[in-house]
Amino acid sequence: MENLEIQSNSAGWLFFVKAAFVIAVFATAAGIMLMPGGILMQAYFALSALFLVSATITLSKTMRDEHEAQRLIHKVSEARTNKIIREFAE
Repeated sequence: MENLEIQSNSAGWLFFVKAAFVIAVFATAAGIMLMPGGILMQAYFALSALFLVSATITLSKTMRDEHEAQRLIHKVSEARTNKIIREFAE
């Protein structure tokens, strides 16, 4: 039986990633609230920032899903190849 690799991130890395996200969101919100200009300009930048966060999450999830699909395809292909080699060797 093959070794199934389960990749897990450390607790420190997870904390860093979450903290960085929260700090970036708060810094962006503070920058938008404190910027000179009218409420319309602030609303535009706030909506743009929200769209950027949403698009970034969607892109990273899609890229991860695509990578996982390719790994599965390669594992199936490798299993078929190993089966053919075992049958040929008998």
